[in-house]
Amino acid sequence: MTSETFVYVTYIRTTPEKLWAALTTPEWQKQYWFAMHQESGWTAGSAWKMLFSDGRVADSGEVLEAEPGQRLVLKWRNEFRDDLKDEGWSRCTYDIERHGNDAVKLTVTHVSEGRKFIEAVSGGWPKILSNLKSLLETGSVAIEMK
Repeated sequence: MTSETFVYVTYIRTTPEKLWAALTTPEWQKQYWFAMHQESGWTAGSAWKMLFSDGRVADSGEVLEAEPGQRLVLKWRNEFRDDLKDEGWSRCTYDIERHGNDAVKLTVTHVSEGRKFIEAVSGGWPKILSNLKSLLETGSVAIEMK
């Protein structure tokens, strides 16, 4: 089976430390991830899950790599849609690189054996990451939850 890949690159006027905090802190996540948040110990081997605002598990997995301010790799599986859950595990990598004195380059790479899963995340990631960028740069999100 061939792997399907989604890649998104954005430049954010922030520091690697602030970006890391936004990626790993529920209070930040709820603002840009449409009221959802993630729970984990954020160290390699830690369990990881994403929760809807009502507490239901949306996605689950494990932290495979965690280098604060540099790299985060998650083993990821959808838990609420049977057609996506059946496609199995995916791998999501966040690479953070300092870009100049006051910006970072964030590259999100999501790889899966399942085409439906990649199609689903391809619609969500641009909205989520645009909100993250806007929140860090302006203090508010670009796209409000409907």
